[in-house]
Amino acid sequence: MNEKVILTDCDGVLLDWAHGFNIFMKELGHNIVNPSVYNIGQQYDMTYEEGRNLIEHFNRSACMRYLTPFRDSFKYVRKLHEVHGYVFHVITSQTDNIFAKKLREQNLKGIFGNSVFEEIIILSCGADKDDVLSKYRDTGCWWIEDKDENADVGIELGLNSILLAHGHNKNYEGQAVRVNDWREIYNQITGE
Repeated sequence: MNEKVILTDCDGVLLDWAHGFNIFMKELGHNIVNPSVYNIGQQYDMTYEEGRNLIEHFNRSACMRYLTPFRDSFKYVRKLHEVHGYVFHVITSQTDNIFAKKLREQNLKGIFGNSVFEEIIILSCGADKDDVLSKYRDTGCWWIEDKDENADVGIELGLNSILLAHGHNKNYEGQAVRVNDWREIYNQITGE
């Protein structure tokens, strides 16, 4: 395996899924009421099942082609790739729909460039990443994630987990390094 591989989640890490989802929900007449929780049903004051169904609908939609970069991801992902020679393996739980998967790939490559991503692994909506991550066991790869339990899985597997700060992980007390933005990720990885 290339020693210059960075493993990364997509939504809330590379792409601003929450912003796109919020626009989608407003078009359906729903307004966010509790943005600091991870559960979409609680965010929009609906049942868990209603929230889950809307997530699956959004993740299968053409919206997957038009998500914007998350925070400062564009600048620092490109810099890690172009200046330091890193390539990225994306591991994301989105959908089983082949067309939506293609739209996700087009979105990522359209924003960050074709050569940045060596692999884009798209799992079904809500799927655990444990099996995919276990293929990288004890490699010491960097693993960038926003969901604390996935960052912890990375630690257990011998990865260098970095947790990107969000309201839903503000109380994280695990071993992953929690950072505010990609500039801090860049500094962690390069030592600059």
